[in-house]
Amino acid sequence: MIHIDGRDVLTSLDELVDPRRAALLIVDMQRDFIEADGAFGTLGVDLSMYSDMHPRLVDLLGAARDAGTLVVHIQMTALGGRVSDSPAQIRFNMRMHKEAQNGAPPLRYTEIGTPGREFVDGLQPRPGEVVVPKWRSSAFWGTCLDLILRSNDIETVIVTGCTTEGCVESTARDAMFNDYYVVIAEDCVASDDRQQHDASMLLMRHRFDVAPSKEIAAIWIGAGD
Repeated sequence: MIHIDGRDVLTSLDELVDPRRAALLIVDMQRDFIEADGAFGTLGVDLSMYSDMHPRLVDLLGAARDAGTLVVHIQMTALGGRVSDSPAQIRFNMRMHKEAQNGAPPLRYTEIGTPGREFVDGLQPRPGEVVVPKWRSSAFWGTCLDLILRSNDIETVIVTGCTTEGCVESTARDAMFNDYYVVIAEDCVASDDRQQHDASMLLMRHRFDVAPSKEIAAIWIGAGD
């Protein structure tokens, strides 16, 4: 910790991810994004990054639970019949994997009541864990996430999940704008577009703290000693 103009500023990873002040955000680890039979998988896009990342995130979630770190599951959500999709949002959906869509109707995904909205195996919430539905890319936009974090004296969010360049980065930016410290668990974020993942990680390394999941978990294990 350093002191700047009368303000205490956290500086070390140990301070930032301390379970007493940090929350683990798991963004959109849902079947429509991750599984081969989900909305994105059926387009034929490359899902290999998710299969590589998934077990690491399962391990990090286990470490968070053992350490008593607040866990928040973020769940992308849509109403049937595109009731929750504005024209601008539909246009946004049309741009995602435009070539793979090949002129098909704009993507529909994570609708309430569909299997695609469900969390993937190993990352389902336990009873009592917080689930925050969201309607747009950022987990802060139009949700109760900020209220939950402030109600639990959270200062740092550790952001994980998918997609790196989309909902992960959007959530990280809004966290910063809402005055939270941001840590990106670099091996627990992934995308179905490796080039966009790499570009996003390049950007986020210049704006946020970035650390491997094992380093974060090791700090949590040490906090319980």
